[in-house]
Amino acid sequence: MGKVRVTKIKSVIGRPAKQKATIQALGLRKMNQTVEHEATPQIMGMINKISHLVKVEEA
Repeated sequence: MGKVRVTKIKSVIGRPAKQKATIQALGLRKMNQTVEHEATPQIMGMINKISHLVKVEEA
């Protein structure tokens, strides 16, 4: 499995609680913060649910 870089590009203010929890579970807190994760099916599913709030790059 490869790695992916996930960057938070939009705020979670006014978003549903599930989306806020998913952002937090990925380890994203501040705007423009980037984290790296293994590209497992679980992580990719989380990213797909919040794809409108983050930017994803192959690492």
